[in-house]
Amino acid sequence: MSENTSIRTTAGRGRLYSNVLDTIGDTPIIRINTIPTHGATIYVKAEAFNPAGSIKDRLAVNIIEAAERSGALKPGQTVVEATSGNTGIGLAMVCAQKGYPLVVTMADSFSVERRRLMRMLGAKVILTPRALKGFGMYQKAVALSKAHGWFLASQFETEANADIHEATTAREIMADFDGSRLDYVVTGYGTGGTVSGLGRVLRKERPETKIILTEPANAQLIGSGHAQERDTTNAPTASHPAFEPHPIQGWTPDFIPAVLQEAIDNAYYDDLIPIAGADGIQGAKDLAQKEGIFTGISGGSTFAVALKVAETAPEGSVILCMLPDTGERYLSTPLFDGIAEDMDASEVEISKSTPDAQMD
Repeated sequence: MSENTSIRTTAGRGRLYSNVLDTIGDTPIIRINTIPTHGATIYVKAEAFNPAGSIKDRLAVNIIEAAERSGALKPGQTVVEATSGNTGIGLAMVCAQKGYPLVVTMADSFSVERRRLMRMLGAKVILTPRALKGFGMYQKAVALSKAHGWFLASQFETEANADIHEATTAREIMADFDGSRLDYVVTGYGTGGTVSGLGRVLRKERPETKIILTEPANAQLIGSGHAQERDTTNAPTASHPAFEPHPIQGWTPDFIPAVLQEAIDNAYYDDLIPIAGADGIQGAKDLAQKEGIFTGISGGSTFAVALKVAETAPEGSVILCMLPDTGERYLSTPLFDGIAEDMDASEVEISKSTPDAQMD
């Protein structure tokens, strides 16, 4: 071995894991170094480090384990859920490890990678017409649950959702910024579990930290001020009138989930900043190509909003941005438009620069 004293070393985690589910959480918070941050310091919490690649792993394991504790989920019972992908992937991992069959309903507009990942993990994926939007896939999951006696995961309504972010995500942030400045936390919403869980903790223990919520510029459900129609169980009864299709997969279904309603009702966020899908795509590309941080359109969108916050924040502000997942489940989406499979002209020229090693 060389005597290079600057080589990176590792020491192990100091523990052995009994199963993959024990590796969920404790995701790293990483500083942005190359992208200009307008006088602020921006950190990102990289949820792609969860074992199935997204923040929804937290929700998935808690839904199943809370149902096991309460007796709502019986051994061997089939689990069913409506999802744009990340919750389904997380549930597929959890159900595979614990031995539950899983059926996922998903609109056919979401990326094919997500379907294949869930099927690879053993789930059945039932596609619903994109014209029926998220509410359509939600109705299908409810119908399947009632018809077959399956356990409905209910990510949009269950208390297990925000509870796990209160118990883990928020606690990790509190620990990692213990004794350090934290002026803003920026997050989008899908179910709303992240913002509700963070809000419960930060409002009490870090009241000086402002929470910034964001949603697609062309699908401003909260920004519209229009209340969501619900039934007596808090489930949505109709698609929200302000919804329009948008490219930020995983964000903002066509209804306001009950889990998110907690954050609205309790004023857990200080500002609501919309973001265009194109800006989110550019944000994800910048993170990948300038920081080496690989995230999806949702993460790029949250980061783009963090940069907007930095533009008007006091000099020296510290901003934390949530990155929900990895870019690998966006290969067939606009995020990868312009990313070629074959060599471009510059790559061909590089290849030709070594004529004695031509591979044509």
